[in-house]
Amino acid sequence: MKFDDLDKRMRVFETSHDFCVLPNMYMVARIDGRGFTKLTKEKHNFQKPFDETFRDYMVETVKHLLTCGFNIIYGYTESDEISLLFDFHENTFSRKIRKYNSVLAGEASAKFSLLLGDLATFDCRISQLPGKQDVADYFRWRNEDAHRNALNAHCYWMLREQGKSAIKATKEVKGKSVAFKNEWLFQYGINFNDIPNWQKRGVGVYWEDYEKLGWNPIKAEKVPTIRRQLSVEMNLPMGDAYNEFVMDILNVKENIVLNG
Repeated sequence: MKFDDLDKRMRVFETSHDFCVLPNMYMVARIDGRGFTKLTKEKHNFQKPFDETFRDYMVETVKHLLTCGFNIIYGYTESDEISLLFDFHENTFSRKIRKYNSVLAGEASAKFSLLLGDLATFDCRISQLPGKQDVADYFRWRNEDAHRNALNAHCYWMLREQGKSAIKATKEVKGKSVAFKNEWLFQYGINFNDIPNWQKRGVGVYWEDYEKLGWNPIKAEKVPTIRRQLSVEMNLPMGDAYNEFVMDILNVKENIVLNG
């Protein structure tokens, strides 16, 4: 059998189940750490419940993903997960979902492993969202999940420091109301409102324009030029204000496309 015939016959088995993100849909990738509880609590001695070095590794991984060949306009990270918002017109790999899932998981795993100095792996899934409000609601969902996780984590590790076992601490935290957990922490000298916002709300990374002086060799003079850089936001808003924050990123990008 000729190679071209063999190639055509065998490639069907790779591509027969290919799915592509539909046109006119927003794409968001969610990338999660695999086995990170063991990695961060047993293999590596990160500070509990939150560690600035681990946070910085996650932020650097987000920044890498925003610059590794895709048109991504916003990245968000909380705990061991990352969410990425693609440009509305992103068409890399013809929008094949398997390519996004495999490449993004691989890029995240490689970057974080290099930073950590140990093997770390991520998985990836793609959400297809029909409108801007759905995009804003997605990121609000992850933002509020960060708040819930932070409250639970501080309660859990407070109990662990008191000598409670993992099972006992988990059982005591489960089912308690937000108000109860806040009061509980306060009784032990922890005001949840004073905890750094990056722990409670996650961290955002987005593109920001800035002006830089360049040189025009024809006119032999300095001229202002517009460049892009990544901006890291450690004090994200919550609730409706966070919806507006994400909407602003979407609207700024759309205005650039319309006016560009």
